[in-house]
Amino acid sequence: MRLKIGCILRSLLVTGTVLCLVVLWSSLSPKSNDKSSQVEERDAIIALPNDKDSLVGKFKPVVPWPHVEGVEVDLESIRQKNKGHNDVLQKLKGGVQNLENVMQKQYITFKPHTHVYSDPVLKRGELGNLELKEPERHGVPDGPGEEAKAFVLGPEYKESIQASIREFGFNMVASDMISLDRSVNDLRQEECKYWHYNENLLTSSIIIVFHNEGWSTLLRTVHSVIKRTPSRYLAEIVMIDDYSNKEHLGSRLEEYIKQWNGLVKVFRNGKREGLIQARSIGARKAKLGQVLIYLDAHCEVGLNWYAPLVAPISKDRTVCTAPLIDYIDGNDYTVEPQQGGDEDGLARGAWDWSLLWKRVPLNDKEKSKRRHKSEPYRIQAQGGGDEDGFARGAWNWSMLWKRVPLSSKEKQKRLTRTEPYRSPAMAGGLFAIEREFFFELGLYDPGLQIWGGENFEISYKIWQCGGKLLFVPCSRIGHIYRLHGWQGNPPPIHVGSSPTLKNYVRVVEVWWDEYKDYFYASRPETQTLAYGDISQLKKFREEHQCKSFKWFMEEIAYDITDHYPLPPKNLDWGEVRGYETSYCIDSMGHTNGGNVSSWPCHRKGGNQLFRINEGNQFMKYDQCLTKGPDGSAVIITHCSLNEYKEWKYFKDLHRFMHIPTRKCLDRSDVLHKVFIAACDDSKSTQKWEINNIVAV
Repeated sequence: MRLKIGCILRSLLVTGTVLCLVVLWSSLSPKSNDKSSQVEERDAIIALPNDKDSLVGKFKPVVPWPHVEGVEVDLESIRQKNKGHNDVLQKLKGGVQNLENVMQKQYITFKPHTHVYSDPVLKRGELGNLELKEPERHGVPDGPGEEAKAFVLGPEYKESIQASIREFGFNMVASDMISLDRSVNDLRQEECKYWHYNENLLTSSIIIVFHNEGWSTLLRTVHSVIKRTPSRYLAEIVMIDDYSNKEHLGSRLEEYIKQWNGLVKVFRNGKREGLIQARSIGARKAKLGQVLIYLDAHCEVGLNWYAPLVAPISKDRTVCTAPLIDYIDGNDYTVEPQQGGDEDGLARGAWDWSLLWKRVPLNDKEKSKRRHKSEPYRIQAQGGGDEDGFARGAWNWSMLWKRVPLSSKEKQKRLTRTEPYRSPAMAGGLFAIEREFFFELGLYDPGLQIWGGENFEISYKIWQCGGKLLFVPCSRIGHIYRLHGWQGNPPPIHVGSSPTLKNYVRVVEVWWDEYKDYFYASRPETQTLAYGDISQLKKFREEHQCKSFKWFMEEIAYDITDHYPLPPKNLDWGEVRGYETSYCIDSMGHTNGGNVSSWPCHRKGGNQLFRINEGNQFMKYDQCLTKGPDGSAVIITHCSLNEYKEWKYFKDLHRFMHIPTRKCLDRSDVLHKVFIAACDDSKSTQKWEINNIVAV
């Protein structure tokens, strides 16, 4: 028995010694660079952020923008500094790579739509299920401004009204006397009242960005949302204070919103971010709603505005919607339909080739896609529209926002006159988008500053990367437009000059492909602008297999060139200076028929920046020089590409000839007038030179 026990003990001792030696040898041996796929996948998951918002960081630039007012940043040295960190990440292979591939593939194709939702149904003669059964209650019975009726103050208020307009851009004296819960007029088409909506609508976070807004116009925006939105869909109202310094927007505002028990929240930026980046901040702060709805800080939502706007998104998460925007008069607070559009007041959002927003009527192609008159449709730009007043969002080639009528192509898509319809672009102030879809798109370009161009950037990104943009006639929201005399909110010093032009250049460089040449033809002064690093944005577009701008122009924005033809190339551009003088042709701020003058050159562009193109047009933006009614004076007026093709510049002779009259451009050095006169080689006042200027 003792012998057996001894043998067992010796065996255990030998076995333990062998195991110890094996463990010791393993610890001293070189480790393999490869982990098991299970361990690697575990490590990768640990390394990934838990916060869904931080996923966006994977697609943000890891280096600063390389141009800040002409100062270059050495991107390569920064990348080298990051190299060590990147090398560590590269060592994760196998399972980690597979996991990232799965994530990236899902990101490219967007998450599948899982929300069950059926289309709205039009039941003529049967009031819609979400319509008010009785007239809307007044905020104050028969009070000022109720039902959006004009509220006009007497002359004794003139001085205080003008002061409020200078400070806020609106008649705040009248606004402060109108109830924050006032009733509004119903501007919808009659058909809109008979739509029945599946009540399984997505919930929403309303995001309102403000900077030094007036009290009552800001709070009336909030009150109108709470008053006219079914509470089961209103998850939260997120107010982003973009570094305001008005006293009433401090503790007074925080105390006021307590009445809603957390429904309304205020977040304050630590510095002035500008509207664009403040909206991205709002998206990150808004956690509760499935849809993000952006409103400007001086709006009033209309009757039953919510369901038509959110229903298309509830059906398809890659749809972005925009309401029909009505005009609130900043003096008397009446609400009127937006001018222009087709016979229903509908228009598509557009742009000119300087990237100015336009509005064009729905064409037959868009109308054909709609079964009902109040269905959403795809937008274009301000002004214009078809016989219903409907328009699509557009732009001219200087990137000015436009509004063009719905084409027959769009009209044929619709079975009713109030269905949503497709639009190439949106104005950008008021729109709805599914929250996670917005994050998948990367929010706004982080290099866009303050305001301008973001509406085009998000519109192009949505369309070219697989989404849709619809304009919704039955969702109407009133917007107060700033009055003349407002002193404005200048951008902070750190932003530098011309942020909007830089934004435009970033947008066309990323999304317009070869079409960007038309923008530079319209805005030649932007060709040398330092616009920052766009490599990450181009990488996003490549990885997401986004379509070309040519596809976009042919399939979605096919009617833009009908309204805003592609501009001809420039022969010359810059300041038009009297030869060997310090005086330049200056529009003096005049448009649509005003006289041009001769004025001291300032080399800042603006009123003194002109171009002459291959079409013989002498232009500033979308305005042309031509002969005035007296047959002598030179005026500046709006023109299309087929108008006022009447100038020729002889560079060697320093002479502009007005082709129809065979006369020459002349000036008075005493009276500073610009006119046409019989050509005379001996007159120095008929000699001109064009100097390119890059200052903007």
